[in-house]
Amino acid sequence: MKEQKCCPLEILLSQISGQWTQYILWVLATNGSLRFGELKRNVNGISTKVLTERLRMLESLGIVFRHYEPTIPPQVTYGLTVRGGELSEALNHLYNLAVRWYGSDEKTTASQ
Repeated sequence: MKEQKCCPLEILLSQISGQWTQYILWVLATNGSLRFGELKRNVNGISTKVLTERLRMLESLGIVFRHYEPTIPPQVTYGLTVRGGELSEALNHLYNLAVRWYGSDEKTTASQ
């Protein structure tokens, strides 16, 4: 059986299409690097388990970095890698399109 080759766009979209994934990326893109607790507070409604799973997946894809400080208590910070920064540009375009289609936002309205 011959293996079917995927379009690069299909691969990318399948990697970031999981529930909460775009929201996590958006929060990191708009707020910069955040500690786990801060990130969880900014992603309203996500469970600790799901946030941990999504962050591990994004880290394995090279989109998010994890910085661990062995302090007491330990400090873990997450942020976007260069690859994640490239992706945030695309998310910003999608955000602006969503605002035009589905409603206004003070941040976007002020920048136009």
